[in-house]
Amino acid sequence: MSATPTISWPEDRSARPAQPAQPAAQPARSAHWHSESCAPPPRRVVIADDSTKAATAYQLACEGTALLWRGDFHNARQLLQAMGRRIDRKSNPARPDATPAESFHLHRRARGHRARVLGKLLVLLEDDHSLTLRRAPDVRRACTEAYGPPRGERAVSLTELLGVIGAHQWREKGVEVPALGAGIRIHPHYGVFSPVRGEYVDLVARAPLPANSRTAFDLGTGTGVLAAVLARRGLPHVVATDISPRALACARENADRLGLADRIEVTGPALYPEGRADLVVCNPPWLPARPTSTVEQGVYDPDGTMLHGFLHGLAAHLRPGGEGWLVLSDLAEHLGLRTREALLTAITTAGLHVTARLDTSPHHPRARDTTDPLHQARAAEVTSLWRLIPD
Repeated sequence: MSATPTISWPEDRSARPAQPAQPAAQPARSAHWHSESCAPPPRRVVIADDSTKAATAYQLACEGTALLWRGDFHNARQLLQAMGRRIDRKSNPARPDATPAESFHLHRRARGHRARVLGKLLVLLEDDHSLTLRRAPDVRRACTEAYGPPRGERAVSLTELLGVIGAHQWREKGVEVPALGAGIRIHPHYGVFSPVRGEYVDLVARAPLPANSRTAFDLGTGTGVLAAVLARRGLPHVVATDISPRALACARENADRLGLADRIEVTGPALYPEGRADLVVCNPPWLPARPTSTVEQGVYDPDGTMLHGFLHGLAAHLRPGGEGWLVLSDLAEHLGLRTREALLTAITTAGLHVTARLDTSPHHPRARDTTDPLHQARAAEVTSLWRLIPD
């Protein structure tokens, strides 16, 4: 079992980015390194503060040098924004002759470069998850929710910490889900995909249930929102699964909040639970690509692994007369990442056929954002609920 990675840095002024770094025989400080995107620890770390210029920070970050922030917290956020503007100005425009798939991969590569560069601006969490920077917010609760109990000093990128803070705010506020009733909210945890796109939830809320349904499986439950919708529709027993420990904890908490813990059983980590059900629902990640962070696991499904796992396991987990509901966007088809023929072939190969399909169009703002490099595909997107039964 590998040791926890660490970073080291000299605290003297000779290591500040405004001046050439002087070699140090023994770095004065070190701390554990943490990255949700599994980025390796930076090999070189220098101290940065309020006197650090954006141009200097950007150049060092592009060269692979990390900057450990020692100044004002709000100034660090401004520096991050200034570095981001430099990246955006230097990024290559989309190629007008690019295919949709090429545009997608170029867009992801540009976003990946942006994340790597901005990820070089670091902050140090103390051994109680606190920040000792001027005007820093109290991040202890947010970090404990995301990382668990503190275990020594921990260096993280400022971009990751801002994501942790934002996730804590969403967890506190919750996301309103009209399909559950007026004012009812689901509270997502850090690293668990939030149900901000309500159209797929609405499909599950209005699709006709199989006759005499009493049990359902919700595969890849995430926040537990679809399991809650099914329980609210009257199903007395819903089994919700996920491979993510964070999602399992999140789904249990939401079931408790909604007073549905007696109807929703959360189990895992697994795709399918044991046994059979009258209804099996699966809303897999919609794009067959590799995620680069924990949060992206709700969007990207490498090689369609979860999609195919659902399809090929469905017949063996349905009771007589039961149905499987596949909730899937066709965005991958518009991006050239998957064809409709490939999807239909996968359904047929799994010994299934389609009895009906419900469609809906997206309502989120990105579908109307003409500046989005993927706007054309997003504007044409349709989300469908495929009703499947064994042959």
